[in-house]
Amino acid sequence: MISDKNLARIAGLCYFIVIAAGLFSEVFVRQTLRVSNDALTTAHNIQSHEMLYRWGFVADLVNFVIGIPCVLIIYFLFKRVNKLLLQIALTFVIIQTAIIAVNLLNQIFPLLVLSNETYLNTFQPDQLATLSLLSLNVQSQGYAIGLVFFAFYCLIIGYIIYKSQMLPKIIGILYFIAGLGYLINSFTMFLSKGFTNPLFTYLAIPIFIGELSLCLWLLIKGIDTSKYKILNKT
Repeated sequence: MISDKNLARIAGLCYFIVIAAGLFSEVFVRQTLRVSNDALTTAHNIQSHEMLYRWGFVADLVNFVIGIPCVLIIYFLFKRVNKLLLQIALTFVIIQTAIIAVNLLNQIFPLLVLSNETYLNTFQPDQLATLSLLSLNVQSQGYAIGLVFFAFYCLIIGYIIYKSQMLPKIIGILYFIAGLGYLINSFTMFLSKGFTNPLFTYLAIPIFIGELSLCLWLLIKGIDTSKYKILNKT
């Protein structure tokens, strides 16, 4: 039987992989290759760095696969605090995963339209490039929709951590702030003309700190169930 502390460390390791895979696919692939409002340059970047682009797609798949045991372990560890809230949180993250996983079709679409297959000869190169960039723009909005649901997951988990005392309260506060950051980030995109997001750089820092703090604490320290048991008896 695996102890709660070791389970927490497994969840922390899974979370670390999720964060690393997400950063790689978003920062080092999509943001590097995609050039806003320049379809031809974006298409050229994808074709010139096709393997990098493919690795970004694989990293996102790994992100979702590894993320499932991570959220299930967190549910198992904290369900004794408030099972109903944890079930709601789990529902939110399952919806988020489903949305973004299906949305990956938009991410792989440029590889299909830029593949130089003969059936695509009826399109001009600039038309294919435009379709490719449009697909990436749709992918970006789909990602933002999924993160709305993940934001509510973070808010609930942050509150649970704060109340449980199995982890330092500051971890719960930081994770709650990360959830607020995701909400503000997505709705700023939805409500801005042209879906621009001038707040992203400022929001990314507290989001990253919130998620990384929980990840590293679980990975290095695990959880302290003794405090919860004392609270439960009183």
